[in-house]
Amino acid sequence: MPDFVAFVPAAFLIALVPGPATFMLVKQSALGSRRNSLATIAGIEAGVLVWGVAAAFGITTLLAASELAYTGLRIAGALYLVYLGIRLLVSRGGPEPEVRPGSGFRSGLLVNVTNPKAGIFALSFLPQFVSTADAGPLPLLALVAVWILTDTVWYTSLALLLTRVGRWLRSRRVRRALERSCGGAFVAFGLAMAVESA
Repeated sequence: MPDFVAFVPAAFLIALVPGPATFMLVKQSALGSRRNSLATIAGIEAGVLVWGVAAAFGITTLLAASELAYTGLRIAGALYLVYLGIRLLVSRGGPEPEVRPGSGFRSGLLVNVTNPKAGIFALSFLPQFVSTADAGPLPLLALVAVWILTDTVWYTSLALLLTRVGRWLRSRRVRRALERSCGGAFVAFGLAMAVESA
């Protein structure tokens, strides 16, 4: 059996570290829709599931072994983050944008699936909590399920807090400052991903 006692606090601490997914959730939650925030979390965790399953079945090993595949995905992910960042930075902070159905889920999914570091992380992190006697993907899949649950608890708490102060976040001045902050963070994450060596 996987070492859940050690894994849960480790997974929770990792969830607390702000990354592109956290900033995407902040951006989406600032729109004030609890439904959109929860859809964003679902998208983020769908991305975690993709990388977790890939790690459990050894697919991310191929990604780690192929410099061309890793570099291609890394550059695609970097370009996506920079694109998101620039869109937010050049936004004129006009009227409150209309939340389109499914936009939160797509945003959460894309920000995770286009991040090869998430795949390499799953490949290197998850096996540390499984004994070498455990064969096959099932122990790793069990850890992925717990990872998603831990992530969901943290992100849902954050989203509920943000939507509670949604009216304040949606004021034009605060929303513009938030867009610039998130935009700058996305550009920084994208540039860091682009220059990072495999």
